[in-house]
Amino acid sequence: MAEVGELGRKMAEGAKLFASVRDEDVRIATTPKDLVWSQDKVSLYRYRPLAESKGLPPVLIVYGLIGRYTMADLQEDRSLVRNLLNLGLDLYVVDWGNPGRADRFVTMDDYVDGYLAECVAFINEATQREKVNLLGICEGGVFTTCYAALYPETVNAMVLTITPVDFHADTVENRKGHGFINVWVRSLSAEDIDQLIAAQGSLPGEFMGSVFSMMTPMRTMTKYNLDLLEALDDRKKFLNFLRMEKWISDRPDHPGEAAKQWLKDLYQDNKLVHSTFELGGRKVELKNITCPVLNVFAQDDHIIPPATSQALRGKVGTQDYTELGLPGGHVGVFVGGKAQKLLGSGIADWIAAHG
Repeated sequence: MAEVGELGRKMAEGAKLFASVRDEDVRIATTPKDLVWSQDKVSLYRYRPLAESKGLPPVLIVYGLIGRYTMADLQEDRSLVRNLLNLGLDLYVVDWGNPGRADRFVTMDDYVDGYLAECVAFINEATQREKVNLLGICEGGVFTTCYAALYPETVNAMVLTITPVDFHADTVENRKGHGFINVWVRSLSAEDIDQLIAAQGSLPGEFMGSVFSMMTPMRTMTKYNLDLLEALDDRKKFLNFLRMEKWISDRPDHPGEAAKQWLKDLYQDNKLVHSTFELGGRKVELKNITCPVLNVFAQDDHIIPPATSQALRGKVGTQDYTELGLPGGHVGVFVGGKAQKLLGSGIADWIAAHG
């Protein structure tokens, strides 16, 4: 009876908490920034400084197309962006916008050779620097890897976080529950993928959201009852729960042709690690990456298994290669309390050592 009474009390308090919450209470990506460049649906922002500058080359954060960069600035007390700014870095971020059906023929060539190259050129001119530091996250790390291989003279140093390089390395690691997307995509035929994209002209964000949910079915089923009940006792914890859900639901569509390259050339044919992936008629050869590289991976990442990231070792053309394995999962390395204390300072210290 006592437990039933406690549950009733918690639900009553939770109802009051729900009623008191407003949109502005669960805002994400609140770190002040300014729009400095845009082209088509792509925007480049520069964050306002929060500490005295260390005078290092600027850092450009590049997220992927399957999610939103706001994950790196989800909440004030657990924000990679704020941590880096507080450590004196000059920080930029690229926002790919919301691709629609009209963007179905936009390719990874356009994103790397076009938009990303234009962002770097703008930053170089604005800061009077010849090189930038790149910070790639997930698919964005693949973009920066390709860029650093094609334009090595413009990159001072590169940080990769939860970035796949060998899309078949999960078969070697063989960890249960890890690499479901790898297995699923390899089970499809090229025609399956073409038909999937043709149906809407893109890889729908809602569809990929359902795929990620199916990877952890028990977690998906319990988070709106057990996890939510646990959060109702603490307003701060409850708001953070809602912020995460807000980020998860904001999943843009992936342009059709770029999605085909992502799924067929990389996930199926594994061309990146073998240096046979082509952009703009040129092979992306990993040995052409001559800048220092910090490769950060999540030790319990079930979406990007650690082995798929660690495969970069020995493939790049620099001896200055460092790996940093952090506790947590795919998103946990950015918002988890333990990893959060290591990620920002680890990246900032490494960049400072290569300034």
